[in-house]
Amino acid sequence: MAQRNHKYDRQLRIWGEHGQTALERARVCVLNCGPSGSEALKNLVLGGIGSFTVVDASKVTESDLGNNFLVEWENLGQSKAKSVCALLQELNESVGAKFVEESPEALLESNPAFFAQFTLVIATQMTEAALLKLEEICRQQKVMLVIARSYGLAGLVRLSIGEHDVIESKPDSKVEDLRLHKPWPELQSYVNEFDIDTPDNNLHKHIPFAVLLIKISEEWKKAHDGKLPPNVRLFKEAISARRRVEEEEDNYTEALKNAYIVLFPPQINSQLHAVLDDKAADVDASSSDFWVMVAALKLFMANEGQGDPPLDGAIPDMHSFTDYYIKLQMIYQARAEADLIAMEGHVARILKRIGRESSPIPRSTLKLFCKNARNLKVLRCKRLGEEFSPRSGPELQRLLAVEESSHPALYVLLRAVDHFSATYNRFPGVFDREMEEDVSRLKALAVGLLNDMGGGGASLPEDIISEVCRFGAGEMHCVASIVGGIASQECIKLLTGQFTPIQGVFIYNAMSATSLVLNL
Repeated sequence: MAQRNHKYDRQLRIWGEHGQTALERARVCVLNCGPSGSEALKNLVLGGIGSFTVVDASKVTESDLGNNFLVEWENLGQSKAKSVCALLQELNESVGAKFVEESPEALLESNPAFFAQFTLVIATQMTEAALLKLEEICRQQKVMLVIARSYGLAGLVRLSIGEHDVIESKPDSKVEDLRLHKPWPELQSYVNEFDIDTPDNNLHKHIPFAVLLIKISEEWKKAHDGKLPPNVRLFKEAISARRRVEEEEDNYTEALKNAYIVLFPPQINSQLHAVLDDKAADVDASSSDFWVMVAALKLFMANEGQGDPPLDGAIPDMHSFTDYYIKLQMIYQARAEADLIAMEGHVARILKRIGRESSPIPRSTLKLFCKNARNLKVLRCKRLGEEFSPRSGPELQRLLAVEESSHPALYVLLRAVDHFSATYNRFPGVFDREMEEDVSRLKALAVGLLNDMGGGGASLPEDIISEVCRFGAGEMHCVASIVGGIASQECIKLLTGQFTPIQGVFIYNAMSATSLVLNL
């Protein structure tokens, strides 16, 4: 255990022991191990996934030696899947490795059940027709699918998941939930122990700012018919009036900085509202643990929580005496524990009602859920067929009409090159002598795609069409490393259940070194 913790020290600080355990249980399949697939898999192997399987029928060629660092000269002419597997295992010997020398397209036809053994599949450099088949198989078998593609100086990453529940979304900015606007009895009793008019200046400058905010807001309400200050400015003036200017009182500085917490306590955000209102919250025997906990959360908020989710029990640093701070911290932790116990009761009653008493939810899972209840998210990805439907047309038209339209144009053209390949049995720009004709052919196919998607009338930049033809379907390592890196990052989000995965199609334009997520 000590060796493992030392090995994964940095990432354990990001996603914790439970996140690392989830990674170590993951079984990942990578379809095609060119630069994009190899880069994505390298990052996951270094991260410590449980095992991986590479599916690729090709042999190592000289072009592979120039764009894939996981093959070497001595591998020339040998199985690419075997060569990549061998070098990947050198990066992390604790990760299991297998390879299958068969094309992904052939495997889809001959053995679709093959994919059921995996937690997640990464499909790289696959055409639209093959992806549609693969997605259907993965959806049926509840296997997460990540699509990654690098094509010349363009790249694409997309997720396809029926449902992904995120408990630890870890937003960039944390909202402090201190309940200073409505202190519960134990907190109020603690606050009442303090005299903010104490003549002892040393005590005065060590009163926790949370106590100051509650005390001063109570004084205001007594003088204003039970109402809080109408704005932050007036509240700050009331706080400053109690400050002893001759003293350096950091606690008052903290109170001024956090004055808004009393007047504008955290609200239930739209994403949590969407989760609570989701029809899946009407649980039955087939419901997942997540939705059982959501159902319990609804009951808690309607009863004990009085509209609020469970308290997470954390408080920020405060300028105060240590014993003052520790006592305040214990009050918040005790309230969080009481909320957890109430949630346990709701969960137990729900499980009994739906006939699942024999499969209780672990307390550690429920505790994590309560701690992050304000930031729950549910991700449901569109199927590829839906994305390609006429419903996406209006949004594509809007995106193509803006001044910087290279990203939606690349999205359309990356689909058009697959139609080109299906029509001419090759990708555009492969033969220099047919470059001009290929530009015209690709443009015609792209316009046809736009019309089929309901985006008729939108135009594609001529220079982008020409550039895509000039790519010649090449897979450049500088682009593949970005695409593979983004894909592996999204895989880690999915496997750990932490952070928020991308929702839409990620397009990378290496010509301008820019990227955009298209929500189609």
